[in-house]
Amino acid sequence: MKRMLFATSALAALAAPAWAEDVEVLTADPLPEIVVTATRLPAIAARTPGARVIDGATIERRGAVFAADILADVPGLSVVRSGAFGGVAQVRIRGANPGKTLVLVDGVPVNDPAEINGAYDFSGLELGDVERIEVLSGPQSSLWGSDAIGGVISFTTREVDGVRAEAEAGSFDTLRGRLAAGVDNETYAIGAWVSRFSTDGISAADEADGNPEADGFDSTTLGVKGRYALSPAARIDGSVRWSRSEADIDGFPAPQFRLADTADSTESEQWSGFGRLTLQALGLTHQISLSTSDIQRDTISSFPSTFEADRQVWRWQADGAAGERLTYAFGAEREDTEGSLSSGLSEELGTTSIFGTASLQATERLSVTGALRWDDTDDFGSETTGRVSAALDLDGGFILSGAWGTGFKAPSISQAVCDFCFAARPFPVLRPESADSMEVALGWTAADGRFDGRITVYRLNVEDQISYVSGRYINIAETRTDGIEAEATARLASGFDLTLAYAWTDARDETTDARLLRVAEHAGSATLAWTGERLSGALTIRAEGDQGDSGGVRDSFVTAILNGAYQLTDAVALTARIENLADERYQQVLGYGEPGRSAYVGVRLRY
Repeated sequence: MKRMLFATSALAALAAPAWAEDVEVLTADPLPEIVVTATRLPAIAARTPGARVIDGATIERRGAVFAADILADVPGLSVVRSGAFGGVAQVRIRGANPGKTLVLVDGVPVNDPAEINGAYDFSGLELGDVERIEVLSGPQSSLWGSDAIGGVISFTTREVDGVRAEAEAGSFDTLRGRLAAGVDNETYAIGAWVSRFSTDGISAADEADGNPEADGFDSTTLGVKGRYALSPAARIDGSVRWSRSEADIDGFPAPQFRLADTADSTESEQWSGFGRLTLQALGLTHQISLSTSDIQRDTISSFPSTFEADRQVWRWQADGAAGERLTYAFGAEREDTEGSLSSGLSEELGTTSIFGTASLQATERLSVTGALRWDDTDDFGSETTGRVSAALDLDGGFILSGAWGTGFKAPSISQAVCDFCFAARPFPVLRPESADSMEVALGWTAADGRFDGRITVYRLNVEDQISYVSGRYINIAETRTDGIEAEATARLASGFDLTLAYAWTDARDETTDARLLRVAEHAGSATLAWTGERLSGALTIRAEGDQGDSGGVRDSFVTAILNGAYQLTDAVALTARIENLADERYQQVLGYGEPGRSAYVGVRLRY
């Protein structure tokens, strides 16, 4: 961590002369970031505890190709990736296991019902079509039901107007390309895109442990998105997204049963999409939608397996307002999931839900938001969850905000049918996991808008956590995470801006007081970006402290990424990126290697 702090100080020192030389260049205050999807009601991120927004410009400037490349920069989020290219990549929010993070793509839940914990694999989620990412940390079951104990990550794809194309090549025989075209006007929009990523990769098992075999990864994504205004009071919209990936992985061969080079591989295919009708009626805006996702995963190894799962969600939501101070939304949902697992068994789970949320501007300085939801599961009873938050504008540009909320998570399909269970029957009857959380945040924005920051203190408690013990799943564990999240942005002169983020995460098993595995206590990042008339670039330094893992401790590391672009014309730009700039040898997960210094060059077209 000392190296990270040194690097952060160096970045600040580099930026300081630019600030001193040209203060007057900065003029208009930046518009506040708005959270739209994850909160159901539009909300200002700075006034919403746990909310962050990553827009398309930040994704492009950062040079992020896959979602896992940029989510690790968000304080309180840790990316667990077993293999650099195509290895399973999952996200923990505030120490909660990956199955407790709900992932949405255009409002469609895409978590994998056939995964043991119901978690989403980010390894193939390419960002070329993503316009914005919204992260909402803390229990959000009152908004989104099960799977949202840790929080929600929402991806919104863009509407394309014109032609966009990218091509890139680089280390490990990596090739990446993307083509998108569309029309966008007030009456209708229709667009389509295709992207392709291919690499020979590196060994998934750390090469330093005697594993020289390269493990390749190939991924293809197709998408279509559109909308049409039927009348001033009615419109339809929808999207479809398909992806397929193939990844070489390493296994645990006999007789040592340690991670090593093998010929194992995985193939996965996923569809997701939605159709929605929006109507203005009875003084409300009604949205009636059907969203669906379907996934199949095949593992080719000495112990082959096939997992299939699908999910459908019917949703009705009505939005309204009472005067200028009160906005609200309410509605109902029906979710059905089905999955077939390694044993060949399959299971269907379903939930019927009613929800409501409202935001009140109580005074000029005080706003209060509340949400309440009732979920009735077909197999595990019913749960009522709630959340209340408030934000108070103080003098001097300070905002004090806080939230308290509850959450729950129904057992996954794997847990419900006791997949991989070898103990004698009968298996225990599982209860849903439950959670409660409290957080307080203090934010500040300078009068001229050039500087802002926020520090958040929180506690997350999870009870009846489902664990695999002695060949079966049981409700046993209680976990607690205490944490601090700090973030700041400085919009400097001469085109420079500096972004800092840090998280202290103390995640523990309440029964044993042992730290939870694969959650680093300290993590942080610093990005110094610059935008000129034609040349732009960003240097990102990211660090993580030691973290426990099964079999040992993964050492701390510091790594850096340098990304740049040169605008040849209004439509054409050249791009370049260097990853692991200092050629650091490190692991994100114990036993799995990460690439050394690598470089990529490309061209980008916007017409």
